[in-house]
Amino acid sequence: MAEPVRARRLTDQEGQRLQQIVRRGKHGSVRVRRAMIIMASASGTLVPAIARLVAADEDTVRDVIHLFNQGAGRAGPSVGGRPSPPDQ
Repeated sequence: MAEPVRARRLTDQEGQRLQQIVRRGKHGSVRVRRAMIIMASASGTLVPAIARLVAADEDTVRDVIHLFNQGAGRAGPSVGGRPSPPDQ
């Protein structure tokens, strides 16, 4: 059986930033959910419980944790939005 996926230890600054995102809730629902996933994982909550907490698939939770552990500073890649304009 594979080792459970878990977010790496958060720095104080990362923890404060994630708390701000979750508490304010004005950064968009995707970003808030990603912050909740990272905070829950870093505190020891297992993937199935996190998935139920944020109403997401377990694979999605694992993907967010893996991206965070690999250094994605925004708790995952940005999704959607307009493409950048071409260089002039």
